[in-house]
Amino acid sequence: MNHVAVDLGSKQSHVCERRPDGTVVRSVRVKTSSLPQLFAQMEPSRVVLEACSEAFTVARWAMEHRHEVTVVPSTLAPALGVGARGVKTDKRDAENLSMASCRMPRLPAVHVPSDFAGQLRQQLAARALLVQMRTRVTNHLRCFVRQAVLTLKSGEPETVAKRVREALLATPSGIPMHVEQLAQSHEAVCLQIRAADKELERVVARDAVCVRLMTVPGVGPVTAAVFRAAVDEAQRFPGPHSVESYLGLTPREHSSGESERRGGISKAGPRMVRAALVQAAWSAWNTAPDDPRVVWAKQLATRRPKQVAIVALSRKLAGILFALWRDESEYSPQHS
Repeated sequence: MNHVAVDLGSKQSHVCERRPDGTVVRSVRVKTSSLPQLFAQMEPSRVVLEACSEAFTVARWAMEHRHEVTVVPSTLAPALGVGARGVKTDKRDAENLSMASCRMPRLPAVHVPSDFAGQLRQQLAARALLVQMRTRVTNHLRCFVRQAVLTLKSGEPETVAKRVREALLATPSGIPMHVEQLAQSHEAVCLQIRAADKELERVVARDAVCVRLMTVPGVGPVTAAVFRAAVDEAQRFPGPHSVESYLGLTPREHSSGESERRGGISKAGPRMVRAALVQAAWSAWNTAPDDPRVVWAKQLATRRPKQVAIVALSRKLAGILFALWRDESEYSPQHS
């Protein structure tokens, strides 16, 4: 099996192909869009890519033509020779990656998401950006109200623009144009978020795994979709604890010799998943007080801060979601 390394670019990419003994078969610069045709001409090989925006799409192109694909984390690429000795060119990087592939039977790799998981991640990222926009506009609107020494009525995030107008209309100067522009922007973003939520609910309702995950108290469409997109394949993990570690929900540790140091959670995994699981834990805490996991968390909260109990509950939720997915079962409060 030959070893093919591709140094990807948005328009041009460099491809270096070697035989198992390290002999260079080809080292060429090609259009990135023409890589599918190049993969089709090659015999089944090991294709190595550095993680970047285009990497997963190119990886799927290669897999369609029966190539074995390895996507190397960008943080570890320098250890494999990328940018060695301060000299970084597309050709040298491709040659170094292909040589590393020849010398190392197993390279450090990131998971290549399936088509469904990849599209779901993009959909969730777009929704998250809309929510961030709404939050920033909301904060600015609240700031204008406070600067006018007014009090904003409490309410849902979607009604902020309406409540700001009501507060400012009670003043002699009324609503400044720049505040009205932000209020209109806030309303437009809220409409887009509602549309994104409806589309996400439609996608989740058609996926059997997400439907199964939503049987857990506190888990809604967003949490189920985020977890589904991050894990992608249950077979990747040997058990619930590995998923909890992958998501950064297990305690970090720095022990050596007789010294043992343990801290808070590692936060090593995708941030969006941890945030969704924590929100799901809060939801279960408030809406399912008789659930055995919530009872356990509330007992923990009598000895530790409530935030620690919520994180512990979110970690337990991650393990439960994985077990339901792996076993193709639905949530039962009595099942431990």
